[in-house]
This record gives sequence, C-alpha cells and structure tokens, in this order.
Amino acid sequence: MKSITKKTPAEIEILDTAGTILAGILKQLATEAVPGVSTLTLDDIAMELASQHKVEPVLLGYHPSFAPTPYPAAVCVSVNNCVQHGIPSEQIVLEQGDVVNIDMSIAHGGMIVDSGLTVGVGEIEDDAQKLIEVTREALMLGIKQAKPGNHIGDISHAVQTLVESRGMSVVQELCGHGVGYSVHESPNIPNHGQPGTGPLIEVGHVYAIEPIVNIGKPDVFFDDEGDGYSVYTADDSWSAHFEHTVAIMEDGPRILTK
Repeated sequence: MKSITKKTPAEIEILDTAGTILAGILKQLATEAVPGVSTLTLDDIAMELASQHKVEPVLLGYHPSFAPTPYPAAVCVSVNNCVQHGIPSEQIVLEQGDVVNIDMSIAHGGMIVDSGLTVGVGEIEDDAQKLIEVTREALMLGIKQAKPGNHIGDISHAVQTLVESRGMSVVQELCGHGVGYSVHESPNIPNHGQPGTGPLIEVGHVYAIEPIVNIGKPDVFFDDEGDGYSVYTADDSWSAHFEHTVAIMEDGPRILTK
C-alpha cells in the first residue's frame, strides 16, 4: 500500500474553503433534481456552478484504470439501481419517486475535495426514504470513528454494523479513500471490516468517507459492455450513497464538505 499523505494546517484550510464551495454546489444540484429533468441537465448546471465559483470539476477528463476512456462529465449521477459512476445523459430523465445520487469532486487552490449525496425526486416511497436515512446515518457514524489512534477498520465496522442492523447491505467492491492532492489516494476505506484493523488514523490525514448502501443484496456488476463506468445492483434493488471529505484533527474528525 502507498504511504498515506499528511496535509498541513494551511492545506486543510484550503480544503475547508473548497469543501464549503462543493457543499453549496451539491445543495443547489439537489434542488434541481425534480421530475422531468435529465441527468445531463444536472451536469450542465454543475459545470455552470463550477465556473461561477472558479473551481475545477476534476472528474471531467479523469481516467481511472478500470475505464476504457476518460470520464466525460463534471458529476456522477446515479439513479435508483445504478450504484455509482452514472454518466449524465439526455436519455435519463428523472421521474417522481426516483432516488438520485450526485457525486462531485472539485479542485480549488491546488487541493481536491470529494462529496456526494442522495435525494428523492418529489414524493418517494417509505423504503426509499429509509434507504436514504440509513445511508446518511451510516456516514455520520463512520465519521465519528475517524479520530487519531483509531484504525480504518473502525470506520468500516461502524458503517457495516449500522447498515446491516437496518436490514440493508453495503457494497464491498467500492470504497472510500484518501483525498487532497489527487482524487484518489491511500488508504482505501471499505464499508465493511473489523474494528482495530487496517491503517492507523493520524492527525493530518484527509479521507473521503462514503457509505454505499443497497436495499437488497450487496452484489453489483460493472457495465463493461456499455459505458464502462456505471455500476448496478445485481438484484435490481435501489442504492444510495453519501460522502464527505473529512480532515483528521487533534480533537477528532473535521467535516470539510458539510
């Protein structure tokens, strides 16, 4: 495993400013996720907001090792049974009752933050609302474990325990990660694991913690024959995702994208 970088207090302040900007962009995008709006329209709005705030949408053109081509949009927009990495499209139009995950990374002052949220489109069913609430709660419990002296497994275990206690499952093929100098850094932060295991959490680390929760079973598949990015639930159940960039301080975790 690559070494885990530590960010300086000055760099964390830059990340905090970037996180505030990103939180505002995501809040605005959430209000735009209404029936009749295409996911491509959400991406267009994200690009416009990034320009207004003079930040770089770093997912645009990002080329992860698993994908055949660079990512073509500013945001990932994943609807219902699409777990992650949904590419915005004019053909995907939001409908009443959908759940939609919006995930974005931006660069500001040479530093990168990453965050995501899931919202309901109009009035949603009770099970969809529960999915959103459980995933959000899992994120906050995981963040509470991100304190100096704990281990990454403490975050993972907190997320998994909460989710499974509510009758849902965590996706194991995808995980959180370090962030700050680049979009993805060490360490990986799984949403399943045992307490007291994994790398030590230290002051100066910056993590993107992101529970990914399915109503049904945890199994997923990658759309290798389609866009090369989108990930779907194997049983067609719905999925949700929440993510914050968190800095590890002497007194515990500091949410930068709140």
